[in-house]
Amino acid sequence: MLFFIGQFMTSENVSKGVAEFIGTFFLTLTIFIAALGGQAGDFAPIAIGLTLMVMIYALGHVSGAHFNPAVSIGLFVKGDCSKDELPVYLGAQILAGVMAWIIGSKVILSDLTIDEFDFGATKAVLAAEALFTFALVYVIINVATEQSGNQFYGAAIGLTVMAGAFTVGGISLGSFNPAVTTMLAASGKMAIADTWMHIAPQLAGAIAAVYVHKATQVAAE
Repeated sequence: MLFFIGQFMTSENVSKGVAEFIGTFFLTLTIFIAALGGQAGDFAPIAIGLTLMVMIYALGHVSGAHFNPAVSIGLFVKGDCSKDELPVYLGAQILAGVMAWIIGSKVILSDLTIDEFDFGATKAVLAAEALFTFALVYVIINVATEQSGNQFYGAAIGLTVMAGAFTVGGISLGSFNPAVTTMLAASGKMAIADTWMHIAPQLAGAIAAVYVHKATQVAAE
């Protein structure tokens, strides 16, 4: 399958594939954690809708923001998705769904009832903060710095934070920001000894967002 998809991997299609992977990954991860994992309770649909909205804002100009094999196939039939793009889109979307399940079930939602100092809970916090800080920074880069005249960037950024808070707030407190983490520690809501497991993944997620953004710009230009 990888060899088959590789035949279609032009630089532009790589950018589109990365965009589809990111958008589909965060959408499916949110569904897994918020709805199937019960982390957002009655607000799960809101978390899912917000995640989809912000990913469309961030990536629509790169790939068209399908994030769904059925959408890609429908647009292919309509003539709005080329035969060279379709395998890349489908491969990226399917891989994203699998990765979302792996990370959601094996990392974020594993061992959450164990004491917070146990590795099971620690890795959940690390993953939650890294992934949703990545999402926040990636959205900011795309909608606030790359699209002149964009009137929706404030909503997209704010809604990203809201979606993350709904989805993983019960796991990591959903700070996605070292300044917020510092405030939580200062207020006594978080042990100072625990701040590293928030700040380290936040910085890693932010840096990763910059490099991934560069990889998607061929299609956007």
